[in-house]
Amino acid sequence: MDTKSRSWVKSITWRVVGVVILAVISYAFTHDWGKTTSITAIFHVIRLILYYFHERLWEATSWGRIKHPLSHLALKQGLTAEDLKAIERLLAEQKYIAEPPEYEI
Repeated sequence: MDTKSRSWVKSITWRVVGVVILAVISYAFTHDWGKTTSITAIFHVIRLILYYFHERLWEATSWGRIKHPLSHLALKQGLTAEDLKAIERLLAEQKYIAEPPEYEI
């Protein structure tokens, strides 16, 4: 899942590409930098906001995704050796791995 910051950065960088394209097209039709700037700015501010919410909606939608069998587990930062062993046991019980490995992590 993307963070909200990542969604904003993706939205902004995509809009920069769109700004350049629309500015070229607008200027080709209007031959007026004032009108070109107004058209481009209004259009892209609206698109930036809509794209952000579009991304967040898709991020919240599970349709079309392959769900990892452990995705329901809430993990903390910095797993301990005991945590890793518990995960290995769970994976072995669910038959996702043959048996816990013989080595230390």
